Amino acid sequence: MLGHPIGEIVLLALWIAGAGILVGVLAGLFGIGGGAIIVPVLYEVFRTLDVPEDVRMQMCIGTSLAIIVPTTVRSFVAHKKRSAVIPEVVRIWTLPAIVGVAIGSATAAFAPAAVFKVAFVVFATFISAKMLYGSERWNLGTELPGRALLAFFGFVMGLFSALVGVSAGAVSNAVLTLYGRTIQQAVATSAGVGVPITIAGTIGYMLAGLPHQAQLPPLSIGFVSLIGLVLMAPVSSLTASYGVRLAHWLPRRKLEIGFGIFLMFASLRFLVSLL
Repeated sequence: MLGHPIGEIVLLALWIAGAGILVGVLAGLFGIGGGAIIVPVLYEVFRTLDVPEDVRMQMCIGTSLAIIVPTTVRSFVAHKKRSAVIPEVVRIWTLPAIVGVAIGSATAAFAPAAVFKVAFVVFATFISAKMLYGSERWNLGTELPGRALLAFFGFVMGLFSALVGVSAGAVSNAVLTLYGRTIQQAVATSAGVGVPITIAGTIGYMLAGLPHQAQLPPLSIGFVSLIGLVLMAPVSSLTASYGVRLAHWLPRRKLEIGFGIFLMFASLRFLVSLL
């Protein structure tokens, strides 16, 4: 890992820090701090740095999962203090979610980059459609489904997280609100299951990338860039306040439309790269 020229390491650090500024502003503006923003931004950084196409997307996803671990942990602890977490749902979701993460991470060791691009496009399109056309009146019922269906949702969240590079908050929020839970309960419970998902995903992507180490940027452990982890998380945290200020100047509906459009462009970017 340390055999790279110092200039290459400095260049990577500068690009990551610059990307962290953009991620922070966008996260503060749209209220989203996960992979939906980090992955497409990192993709452009690693493309500029000539990270090989066949491992670039996996590198983005692994690094994204590592970056959002601290945020997810802090969020869970804060929500737990307010008694907003639904503990039974977290318990039912955790093991199936970790199984899904394990399968997704193992896939990263051998699957082509196109698999992860398609997964991101599906995820981004779903969230974008919900932002642009969704309604708070959408619901599937007032009571949560049985244990088996909840466990299946947990598995899907873990698998999708590992394929897309997110904590699955958007998916779990959608599930819980569609079954009549408040947005506060949904966000808190999503943070709870997001902790094991992101930790397991980070470890999984580190291991999955070890056979590809020679192709990866300097100071990487498998598919996780340590420079990305160390620089992007604090830089994005510092600059998020500027996005928050901008967000308070804009109506909520305009923010939803703006984030939906951002995700649509990110989806189109990955679709074009598949051609």
